[in-house]
Amino acid sequence: MNENVLIRELVNLLGKEQAHVSLENSLEGLNPGNRTKKPGEGLHSVWDELEHIRITQEDILQYMVNPDWKSPSWPDEYWPSDTDKVTDEAWNKSIEQCISDRDKMINIIKEKGADITGSIPHAEVHTYLREVLIAAQHNSYHIAQIALIRKMLRNWR
Repeated sequence: MNENVLIRELVNLLGKEQAHVSLENSLEGLNPGNRTKKPGEGLHSVWDELEHIRITQEDILQYMVNPDWKSPSWPDEYWPSDTDKVTDEAWNKSIEQCISDRDKMINIIKEKGADITGSIPHAEVHTYLREVLIAAQHNSYHIAQIALIRKMLRNWR
């Protein structure tokens, strides 16, 4: 196996558009009035999905790098509690953290190189590769949910 190919593909999986839309493009052109709108009963808003991505990705990242990290309580703390209003500041901060944490994962991939398949020292049953794949899969799913919500709200490109 060529480890450089593995690293490149993992970086692309997290940070590039391949068979899915990026987080940035899923949010581009969203009417601010639609941030917290739910397209139907029991469904999430774009804000709910964005915050869920942020919270979950932060949890996965911190799990990889911080032996003292305590994960949020499932499921309540993995979703935003206030879903009716969101300020521009909170919206932008959430996007910035999503991108920053994603970039930190990409840096871990690049730093670890072939060791990405090695166990996380404080979590020996899990590897960096496992966590990166979970983050990428989770993000892709919820980014697709954002696109679907926007289509339902007739606010997709």
